[in-house]
Amino acid sequence: MPILTNPLDLIFHNLFFDVQGIAGRGQLLLKLEGYNVTGSIKIKPALFMINELERRGVLEPCRSTVIESSSGNLGIALALVCALRGYAFICISDPNISPTNRRSIEAYGGKVVIVEHKDPQGGYLASRIEHIRGLLAENPDYVWLNQYANPANLQAHADWTALEILNEVPKVTHLYVGSGTTGTLMGLTRRFAELSPETRIIAVEPEGSVTFDETRAGRRLIPGIGTSRRPELADPAGLDRIVYVPEVDTIRMCHKLARRHGLLLGGSTGSVLAAVAADAESFDAGSTIVAVSPDLGDKYLETIFSPDWVKASYGVNPAVLSDSTPVAPCEPLGSIIARHSPPKPGRLRSAPPPAVRREAVRERVHEEGA
Repeated sequence: MPILTNPLDLIFHNLFFDVQGIAGRGQLLLKLEGYNVTGSIKIKPALFMINELERRGVLEPCRSTVIESSSGNLGIALALVCALRGYAFICISDPNISPTNRRSIEAYGGKVVIVEHKDPQGGYLASRIEHIRGLLAENPDYVWLNQYANPANLQAHADWTALEILNEVPKVTHLYVGSGTTGTLMGLTRRFAELSPETRIIAVEPEGSVTFDETRAGRRLIPGIGTSRRPELADPAGLDRIVYVPEVDTIRMCHKLARRHGLLLGGSTGSVLAAVAADAESFDAGSTIVAVSPDLGDKYLETIFSPDWVKASYGVNPAVLSDSTPVAPCEPLGSIIARHSPPKPGRLRSAPPPAVRREAVRERVHEEGA
């Protein structure tokens, strides 16, 4: 294991979890991105988009301010990258941002601006972008990444995420991906079309998202997935299906993952795996399903995993959403400890027993006294 000196090297490219009992007879491999630095998959596009601006000479340390619209994960990633590269950062968000995400952005030195008024579609995205355009007109040193139209956003996933999957899982029959900015979805779609065209790609949307259908506009409370304005990157041409998941089903799946599988994961993951579960009967023993998990659940403790928030937001008793089926015990803990116990360094001799050490001290004292 290398000793790292740059936090941006804390990216785990090949971390998968074999999830049992959700995909019927198929094998479900969940690509876990939440263990990357800043806690999500968004560190990848953050690096690619900032790097592209630097390559073009657009950014200048100690002068430029990067500005972006984000509900949290990209904002956190950009706050860290900008801090390490010498740029100020402003994140334009809305009331749906989780308190944890907001504090994380600010902890890295970023500034968070909340846009309170909704756009005509009932969301905040168009309002956030309108606010950014106003700030750009007033501040010549502000630079907008525009993740919704930025080719470097999808390139990060074409060059990294897609190849990470195919290098570990050469034959993917089904790929389930949540769509927000659609950077992850479009990057994967582009690369899989070249390298694994037989893979069926399923986009997962929350009910109320207009990314691929403007007539579906509705209330959405879970950040990070879905939009109230179609991103410029979005292109349904390479998709096999688009699945719409009710947010209550998202919450139910998040709770199931935590209690039955020991995985505390975020809302986008809950949506994606709810879509997989709905398709379970269509998978056969030869199906290998890969689903992308963008982040962990610690950012959703005050929302998805809060009984009070769930009841106030959806009028549902969280106990109704819980799976009460007893959980089978995992393997003996001794086996786990043994598997993860590091070997003793060969060049170090084990210390003698205490009795031997005491006798050696007595002899040394006696000799010195003589």
